[in-house]
Amino acid sequence: MRKLAPLTRRTILFFALFLVVESADQINEFYPNERDALLQLRDSVKSSVFDLHSHWTGPPCYKNQSNWAGILCSDGHVIHLVLEGIQLIGSLPPTFLEQITFLKKLSFRNNFLYGPLSNLTGLVYLEFVFLSDNQFSGSIPEGYIKLQNLTELELQGNNIEGSIPPFDQQSLIVFNVSSNKLEGPIPETSALQRFPRSCYENNSNLCGGVVGIPCSIPQISPPKAPIPYISPPPPGGKKKKNGLKVWSIALIAAAAALVPLSIMFILLGYFRRSKRKETQGEHKEGNISAENVKKRRYWSESTEDPERTLELEFFDKDTSVFDMDDLLRASAEVLGKGKLSTTYKAILESGIVVAVKRLKEMNSLSKKEFIQQMQLLGKLRHENLVEMISFYYSKEEKLIVYEYVPCGDLFELLHENRGMGRQPLNWTARISIIKDVAKALNFLHQSLPSHKVPHGNIRSKNVLIQQDPHNKNYHSKLTDYGFLPLLQSKESSKKLAVGKSPEFCQGKKLTRKADIYCFGILLLEVITGKIPGELFSPENVVTSIVDDDLSEWVRTVVNNDWSTDILDMEILAQKEGYNEMLKLTELALQCTDEIPEKRPKMSEVFRRIEEIEVEQKRSVTDVEDDSVS
Repeated sequence: MRKLAPLTRRTILFFALFLVVESADQINEFYPNERDALLQLRDSVKSSVFDLHSHWTGPPCYKNQSNWAGILCSDGHVIHLVLEGIQLIGSLPPTFLEQITFLKKLSFRNNFLYGPLSNLTGLVYLEFVFLSDNQFSGSIPEGYIKLQNLTELELQGNNIEGSIPPFDQQSLIVFNVSSNKLEGPIPETSALQRFPRSCYENNSNLCGGVVGIPCSIPQISPPKAPIPYISPPPPGGKKKKNGLKVWSIALIAAAAALVPLSIMFILLGYFRRSKRKETQGEHKEGNISAENVKKRRYWSESTEDPERTLELEFFDKDTSVFDMDDLLRASAEVLGKGKLSTTYKAILESGIVVAVKRLKEMNSLSKKEFIQQMQLLGKLRHENLVEMISFYYSKEEKLIVYEYVPCGDLFELLHENRGMGRQPLNWTARISIIKDVAKALNFLHQSLPSHKVPHGNIRSKNVLIQQDPHNKNYHSKLTDYGFLPLLQSKESSKKLAVGKSPEFCQGKKLTRKADIYCFGILLLEVITGKIPGELFSPENVVTSIVDDDLSEWVRTVVNNDWSTDILDMEILAQKEGYNEMLKLTELALQCTDEIPEKRPKMSEVFRRIEEIEVEQKRSVTDVEDDSVS
């Protein structure tokens, strides 16, 4: 025992030292300047519904997670700051964000913040800035135009004054400054000109072609008539003197005649220039606007491509009512920009509206491979699938023309504009949308037996929404289906939704059960109202990341016992639907089982969702009958 005593003391000393080092690592695994910046914010604003002082304590980031409400971390750095709809009141510290240099997303939507907009200088990674529906004033900082990775900027619903800076970032796909006090001409940059009028409306005095208001003609003083030089008359020359008087009168008369003529030409020039701005300019050949000429180059860059044509291939020859030239002349706006494609809304001169998807990372495909896949997908017709109309192939450019679905997507319906004034998406509507998606996916699984993963990219942004104008019921359609065979590399495939499935991450062979997994994640997104990859508190602010997998969080909360803590706040009050919510949650967890073989087939998933919808309608009817009686 005496021999063991020194060893025991050394062992205790070692473990004590280990704990000290480990504690020091925990303390140092965050960046103090970022914490200090956030504490500036905490001390500058307050909320009647959410106490930042009690939630923002300790280090903001530890092991890529955060216990601070609204904070998302990566590699010890704060990358998201999201505090939406929690009645924040106060003015933001002017330069506090400059210390959070790795910030990618900033959102203070739907609060009562006032004062100048924050300085974002030096935030080179910033992609999303959502400051809408507050009381910000002052001008838009010029530094915002230097944010080279800026993708979405929402400043609508404030008291912002002054002019719009010349934003020209090609990454910018969402831009909204409506309902402010902005004035002056909208800069004629390619980025700002592609956004619709609605993004600029309800301002003091904005003008330009985008809003259809010509900018006022500057007041010009009429040119002064030149005073002719009259040489003094020679002495004693009466005839000469008379001749000079006649010449002087002639010069004055000519000058007087030139003055109104000059003014007329100047005004005519300005009116022509104003007319050109109002109509956004017309190209002198074929009535093609300068913007459309740019689009022609943009959609068909390669002039040396031997396979390049200007012909669209239609799946139904009877519906080929437009051609590539019509498409190039169409006015267009960006609907969305994803990792594998950019989608445009194109309005043809005939009034036809279509969606055009420009594909990326598919240039290694041969013409035969691409056309075969398009012909296979283009023949699919289903009420819950977005219809393919035509496609275009060249070595450098590949386009798909779809029907246009006008009411946005499920992601917007679930997550956009949370807070006061939002119209909640009720449980009945969610069940109806999910049933449409399941119906479409079941059809794809039956119609594409040769595809190992028939859809491959099931996510809420790929569920497009229509609304019946009579009964306001939602009708959904799936898009972006069948792209997996077109991707030649694992890195490209990783950008699809199936890239988040356990089997893909483990390097195993993909089957159609990967679609089932993605559909299960979609179910949980609808049930919880949470974005995959971001875990929200009841106050709707980000608290941590869940490895892009809602199923793990739901399993943890439920813990083999039904808990309403997982439910979206918008459906929590609908007590008559709890039984159906439980059944759909159980189905979602089965779909997201880590072992693909344990997941149900799509036909079974669809059948069970139909049964849940029938039960939902029955329970709603029973509640209505009870209220009447």
